[in-house]
Amino acid sequence: MLDQNVPASEGKLRQGFIDFTAGSLGGAMQVYVSQPLDTVKVKQQSFPQMYKNMVDCFVKTYRTDGIFRGLYAGSVPAVIANVAENSVLFAAYGGCQKVVAYGMNVEEVKDMPTVGHAFAGFLAAFFSTFTLCPTELVKCKLQALREMQQHNPKGGNNLPITPWKLTKHIMATEGIPGFFRGLTSTFMREMPGYFFFFGGYEGTRELLRKPDQTKEEIGALKTMFAGAVGGVTLWTSIFPADVIKSRIQVNNLKRSMTSVGLEIIRKEGFLALYNGLLPSVLRTIPATATLFLVYEYTKKTLNEIL
Repeated sequence: MLDQNVPASEGKLRQGFIDFTAGSLGGAMQVYVSQPLDTVKVKQQSFPQMYKNMVDCFVKTYRTDGIFRGLYAGSVPAVIANVAENSVLFAAYGGCQKVVAYGMNVEEVKDMPTVGHAFAGFLAAFFSTFTLCPTELVKCKLQALREMQQHNPKGGNNLPITPWKLTKHIMATEGIPGFFRGLTSTFMREMPGYFFFFGGYEGTRELLRKPDQTKEEIGALKTMFAGAVGGVTLWTSIFPADVIKSRIQVNNLKRSMTSVGLEIIRKEGFLALYNGLLPSVLRTIPATATLFLVYEYTKKTLNEIL
């Protein structure tokens, strides 16, 4: 019994390590592909009155602050956020797939229907949200720093401008709870979002595979296309929650998600909940395509090596 159980436990740890590593690498690559448009998205969400459209926001940010201090502002916490989120997300996703497969009475994860993978993504996002919320809060504040200074000249000019200084500032003024401002709206964004994300990805891979192929054998281009479909599905389904989250985090609001959402609708109209959707969709196509390409091929390589 012992000889049989040890390899099984080692196999679970090995697969968990592979999922964790592949998710980390995929998350890091995703940031460098998508960060400029993510910056535009956060600016449009938080200060919609300051920009006519996506192009106006992009050009003004570039002219005012340049590439690294402007379009790539917040990239350090963004890398940390994406590595933390995706490493935990994909490691949890592998475990949740097994739990869901067991609950659906399916012997192998690969035989599970698309809705099973989608529900596994929903559950996995619960765990990754705790790692994402603090780092994304720092990222959003850095991305919208100039707008915060213009919007609040007295308080905004005193804001620190580096990730580390901003982190210390939040800790000193608000403590640990300050890093989890917007946690509820992050849950409301992440869990339904990843239901559609993994559902869209796995469903598209299933549609693209030939009868004699497994989903892992469809090739790089089809894997990237499936990742892009998953990303677009995620953002179009949960964007209002992301707008509310950005408002709460950037403006340091101590109010509920519902009250902030209703105020946006009352003052700016329902479509204000979709400010920044275009740059989000445009950035998620190459970003999630890159994420899943790196994830799948890193996982494949590590499975062959280890």
